[in-house]
Amino acid sequence: MAPAAPAGLASVAVAVAVAVLAAAASAAVTYDRKAVVVNGQRRILMSGSIHYPRSVPEMWPDLIQKAKDGGLDVVQTYVFWNGHEPSRRQYYFEGRYDLVHFIKLVKQAGLYVHLRIGPYVCAEWNFGGFPVWLKYVPGISLRTDNEPFKAEMQNFTTKIVDMMKSEGLFEWQGGPIILSQIENEFGPLEWDQGEPAKAYASWAANMAVALNTSVPWVMCKEDDAPDPIINTCNGFYCDWFSPNKPHKPTMWTEAWTSWYTGFGIPVPHRPVEDLAYGVAKFIQKGGSFVNYYMYHGGTNFGRTAGGPFIATSYDYDAPIDEYGELNTFYFGKRHALYSLHQPPLM
Repeated sequence: MAPAAPAGLASVAVAVAVAVLAAAASAAVTYDRKAVVVNGQRRILMSGSIHYPRSVPEMWPDLIQKAKDGGLDVVQTYVFWNGHEPSRRQYYFEGRYDLVHFIKLVKQAGLYVHLRIGPYVCAEWNFGGFPVWLKYVPGISLRTDNEPFKAEMQNFTTKIVDMMKSEGLFEWQGGPIILSQIENEFGPLEWDQGEPAKAYASWAANMAVALNTSVPWVMCKEDDAPDPIINTCNGFYCDWFSPNKPHKPTMWTEAWTSWYTGFGIPVPHRPVEDLAYGVAKFIQKGGSFVNYYMYHGGTNFGRTAGGPFIATSYDYDAPIDEYGELNTFYFGKRHALYSLHQPPLM
C-alpha cells in the first residue's frame, strides 16, 4: 500500500481539483432567451456551412481562413453517416472524411464549430446520409418509432460524440464545438406520420441530451422540440420565427444563400443584398445566431449527390464558390458591424 500523502499536499490536490472543476463549469456553453452564452458571455454568432467531404483536405485551411476573414465566428458541418460507416461497424475517418482533422483546423483558426450529427442530414446527399446497409437491417423502418432503427442511430450518434470527447473537441475540454444538432428538419414529417413520429422525435432529443456533451443541442424545423433542445429556423427568411419557449434564443441554422444546382434547370442565384437584408431583419427582431447555408458548397464527388437530377456542383451561389474562390466581399464589413455593436444588441 502506498504511504498516505501529507495533509498539506492533500489539501493542495483538493484545491487544484476544485479549481479545475470550477474552470470547466465557467467554460460551459449555455443559453438564455437572448443568445447562446459562451464563457459567461452572450454572443451574436455568425456561422457558415462548410461540409468537409465536399472539398479535399488540402483546401480546408484556406476555406476556413476565408470564412474567418469574412467575419464568421462558427463553422457548421453535417456529419455524413454513410461516409463514416459504409459497412455496418466498419468505420472510415480518413481523406475527405477526416472529421477530427477538419475540426482541429477550425480550432487552429480560432473559430467555433456547430456539429450537426443528424445522423439523417438530407443535404442533397445520397440517401440523406444514411448508409445503404441500413435498409437491410431486419424489421427496420427509418426515421420513426422503430427499435432497430433507433438502435443503429443511437450507436452512430454515440460513436461520434465519444470520438469528439476522446479528442477533447467540446468547448468545455478546450475544443471548438459549442453546439450540436440531432435529427434534421423532422417537424414536417410529424404531420404525415403522427404519433409514431412524435414519439421518435422525443426519443431522439432525450437520447442526445443523455450523451452529456455539455453543449446545447438544437433541432431545426422542429416546433415541438422538448427542453432543453432549442428549435431553430431554416429558410430564405426567418424574421417571422420565434422559438417554442420564451427562455430559448432565436436561431437561424440555415440562411439559404441560394439553392442547389440541378440538371436541366437554370443555375440558382440570390442577390447578396437580399440575403444581407434578410439577416439584418432577423437580428433586428432579436435573432442572435445566423448560419449561411452554404458558405462554401463545394462538390458532390463520385456518387454522393442525392435526389433526382442534382448536379455534381454544390456551389449554392455561396460566398466562397465551388473552387474555393471568393464570390463576394460584402459580408465581412456587415459582420464586423454586428460584432462591434454586440453589447447593446444583447
